[in-house]
Amino acid sequence: MSTTPDRAFSDVRFLTVAEVAAVMRVSKMTVYRLVHAGELPAVRVGRSFRVPEQAVHDYLRDSFVETA
Repeated sequence: MSTTPDRAFSDVRFLTVAEVAAVMRVSKMTVYRLVHAGELPAVRVGRSFRVPEQAVHDYLRDSFVETA
């Protein structure tokens, strides 16, 4: 995630696991696996996770594979 020190947390949009799964077109379990493996950063809020929206976009951009 490309966060600068002067960027306020109020500017960060957090997504639920279900929202991340919908954006990525994967199951919620896949999102949980990515979070627990440390591949997708998340904040724990109570018993649930919130993922910064930019982190999802960064993950998808970095995972992009061009085929022949």
